Amino acid sequence: MRSTDQIMHKAAWLYYMHGLRQDEVAKQLNISRASIATYLRRAREIGIVNISTSTQLFSDDVLARKLEDALSLDAVWIVPEDRLAIDPAAEMPVVAAAVFLELINKGDRIGVAWGRTVYHLADIMPYADLQGVTVVQLCGNLGAPYNYRPDQCTTEIGRRLNAEGINLYAPLVLSSERLASDLRNEPVIREQLASIADCQLVLYSVGGIESDSHLVRCGALTAEEMQALGESGAGGVIAGQVIDHEGRWLDCPHNRRCISADLEIIRTIPKRMMVVEEDSKFQPLVAAIKGGFVSHLVVTHSMALRLLARWEAEAPRRG
Repeated sequence: MRSTDQIMHKAAWLYYMHGLRQDEVAKQLNISRASIATYLRRAREIGIVNISTSTQLFSDDVLARKLEDALSLDAVWIVPEDRLAIDPAAEMPVVAAAVFLELINKGDRIGVAWGRTVYHLADIMPYADLQGVTVVQLCGNLGAPYNYRPDQCTTEIGRRLNAEGINLYAPLVLSSERLASDLRNEPVIREQLASIADCQLVLYSVGGIESDSHLVRCGALTAEEMQALGESGAGGVIAGQVIDHEGRWLDCPHNRRCISADLEIIRTIPKRMMVVEEDSKFQPLVAAIKGGFVSHLVVTHSMALRLLARWEAEAPRRG
């Protein structure tokens, strides 16, 4: 075994088995914290650390069961935030990647959206040989250089799974409604969008409608346009499209100019996996759940508590 491999094994052992923090591992091995992070990532990628069985830990919880029952979800995984937990910001994509891999079956067609959360999941995902699986892009691409682009997310996940990746070579937002309508009717684009109905699993997060949201930062909308959407009832963003607070597609110029999957089709896909990291995504997540966009959910413990409190408070009105 090479010396670097020995260090990688030792770092993984101290971090995962002994529960040392990354800075503590770095001090014990007399190397930098940045090097430790690199070694741990490499250990996951090549299979020294196998996280495929760890999802039981995050789903076998009373709160997860309560949330599943209250929200009528198929499964919930909760990332802890107590003093014994690894940093949730680092742990969330690791848990989500393990859950995602568990949900994939041989021959599945998988729809993938975009955003920081999805890209972090792809970046942390271990390599797997899942031949026969197809990964398709749920929405059009962004014209300007931008991190976490839809094509980047789709390509990276396809690469990690050794699966076929199908990118949607069209802009996310067109300059006019007529142009968007014409492009959606082009045979190649029409067939690609229609094929999303054949997916067994979709992976995404939900976007917010704040002035620094992804749609604003990528140039699809101005901060003023996003504010106006919020005032007209916008509650969140799914695959580049704006939904209202009840999870319904919002009839607005932005949505009519979008090249993206039909939200009604997404609702019919059997496994709809949503991963939400940020506390600020609470209201958009509520809208997504109400709209039927979630069957499998990965959230932090604090978000799970907020969701349960919200549904319990609304239960009398629904009853």
